[in-house]
Amino acid sequence: MRLEGESSNSNGTSRPFANGSGVSPLHKAALSNSANGTRRSSIVMNGSSTTNGHSNSGGKQRMSYFGHDREEVTRILIQALTDLGYNGAAGSLSQESGYDLESPTVAAFRNAVLQGEWTEAEELLFGGSTEEGGVSINGPGLVLQPGVDKNVMRFWLRQQKFLELLEQRDTGRALMVLRSELTPLDQDTGKLHFLSSLLMSQSIDDLKAKADWDGAEGASRHQLLSNLSKCISPSVMLPERRLAILLQQVKRNQISNCLYHNTSTSPSLYQDHACQPDHFPRYPSKDLTKHTGEVWQVQFSHDGKRLASCGGDGTVIIYDVESWDVLQSLAHSEGGICSLAWSPDDTMMVTVAMDKDAVLWNTLTGNVKVRLPRFGQPVSSVAWAPDGQSFITGCLDKEKNLCQWNIRGELTYDWRRAHRIQDLAVSPDGHFLVAMECETHIYVYNFVTRELEYELDLKTKLASVSISQNSRYLLAHNVAGDARMIDLDTRETVRTFRSGEKAGHFVIRAAYGGANESFVVIGSEDGHVFIWHKETGQLIEKLEAHKGCCNAIAWSPTNPSMFASAGDDHKVRMYVLSAHI
Repeated sequence: MRLEGESSNSNGTSRPFANGSGVSPLHKAALSNSANGTRRSSIVMNGSSTTNGHSNSGGKQRMSYFGHDREEVTRILIQALTDLGYNGAAGSLSQESGYDLESPTVAAFRNAVLQGEWTEAEELLFGGSTEEGGVSINGPGLVLQPGVDKNVMRFWLRQQKFLELLEQRDTGRALMVLRSELTPLDQDTGKLHFLSSLLMSQSIDDLKAKADWDGAEGASRHQLLSNLSKCISPSVMLPERRLAILLQQVKRNQISNCLYHNTSTSPSLYQDHACQPDHFPRYPSKDLTKHTGEVWQVQFSHDGKRLASCGGDGTVIIYDVESWDVLQSLAHSEGGICSLAWSPDDTMMVTVAMDKDAVLWNTLTGNVKVRLPRFGQPVSSVAWAPDGQSFITGCLDKEKNLCQWNIRGELTYDWRRAHRIQDLAVSPDGHFLVAMECETHIYVYNFVTRELEYELDLKTKLASVSISQNSRYLLAHNVAGDARMIDLDTRETVRTFRSGEKAGHFVIRAAYGGANESFVVIGSEDGHVFIWHKETGQLIEKLEAHKGCCNAIAWSPTNPSMFASAGDDHKVRMYVLSAHI
């Protein structure tokens, strides 16, 4: 399919750990196993330690552990054993090594936060509370990270105190905290106004809903402690789940350096990870030849059980992925079907066509559900909203070029912009709507508010756009054969993938693919399929796929060893490892 303005002659590593995602095993262990100062424990206090996690062994020489600091390794192991529930082993290691996981001051601070002793928590954190004669009871405070704003930390503590007083329905004391403790910190005025509005909450449930807060008995204190711990020097208060995070970083690094990594299974820690090229779908295994014209688009259903293709012959063919039998043949347009989109539950499909038409189908019966009013120009693109109750069409006309429709075929919103839309995409989380005009501009909308967030001019005529499954990265392909991966939040180009082969005057769709979307795949006017490693940007395969243009590539969402390409030679070519054919 040619781009607008041209004449025509015929998308494994597990999610990394994050501090504060919930009530960590370490915090539970700390509360129940005396790591928080409620009673003495060999895990936390094993003698007369007076420093934050330092050795009790006096002047004993600190030998390294294969180049790593011995104290750091030991304290991380003590924490990991505690996280795993091996508290006796953690205590024995602390006793034998002479290293504490935490000092008594850190343990007392942890306990004060988790028990809601806010005055004590501040004094332990920053120092204070002097006896007669000027002797500090709680010491000089904990060592903080460089550049930390102490007032921000105080605000977090006092905000929790304020919310808990509201939860107790003690509005008078909460108001005093707001006026005399929070306001003088000179923090975000908007935040203070929001906290003030919570005084009018009708109930505890109303308070929690408005504040997005789960109460004193929920995870809020643990989350607060996690946030505070990130501001404290790690030599004083070890970051949560440190060993697990380090192991995850090792896995991510090995996966990043594994060019052919194509499995969602987490690598083993027992050996270095490397995937072999012969475990990658590099060779065509089957050609699907039911089309009588150029094939412009191909897409797997979300459950991976069906494959749909469309193109210049004006039909959509839906295959069963197991048998490759034709399940449905949907006749739509004499001028050719530009694009198609499965609904999130795969029961419906929208097709848009060169003859200025858009149709909603029942994919199980092959019947037309809705035919939209005729457009003024070819309808170039379509994408579903994540809730499956509406879809968005892009059109090359100056009117109704970007519209949202419900599944009854009713127009629910018209962006009423002057730009003519060649391609579009909606982020899986429903936040972004990206519309690509037929020249060089991309428009990024907030799909919830429908407001334009920003516009990008990529200076080169564009061919397609797509968005990663984590909703973070836009992939913009241009006619020069380059694809730019753009961070949708920062608007910065993260990486550029250059094929060296131009897309010419055709719509060639770039996509993410493979396990955890480890790859970027693009066709070319010369019929090649280019596959890059997404993290490194290294080209790993250049496959000869079609005679004539390779217009689109789709990777199975459920089988990382399978992808399909669509070409001007009327074929859909399948790449599947032999074990999966």
